[in-house]
Amino acid sequence: MDRIPILRMGHFLLVTIQVDLYDRLALNLEADLVQMVSKTSAQGVLIDISAVSIVDSFMGRIIGNIASMCKIMDAHTVVVGMQPAVAITLIELGLPLKGVYTALDVQKGMNLLTSMIGSQGEDEDEEEDDFDS
Repeated sequence: MDRIPILRMGHFLLVTIQVDLYDRLALNLEADLVQMVSKTSAQGVLIDISAVSIVDSFMGRIIGNIASMCKIMDAHTVVVGMQPAVAITLIELGLPLKGVYTALDVQKGMNLLTSMIGSQGEDEDEEEDDFDS
């Protein structure tokens, strides 16, 4: 498998990782996701890692990089389904995953993305109101 499928769901992209990622696959995912955010103007990216049992420092950095790149491209990133052992490993490795939001499952992750997009739209409406005065 050379690519992880990226699905579009409205304003969001959904990635479900069903295999343990090796370095080349992780790098391909990073590049593919950034291109898809640009191509689709996605406002959010949800990454389901519930099937991932091992995360090393490289994979942790890739997840952080994806979140940083998406943020620069005006998209939020939510990681869902993290197993307790993976969370413990990330903390033990000292990887804070800045800019990465987390949720327990896909539904809660989608709700989080929807609320972030909604609050972002409200901020824009307030700014428009300021210009109307």
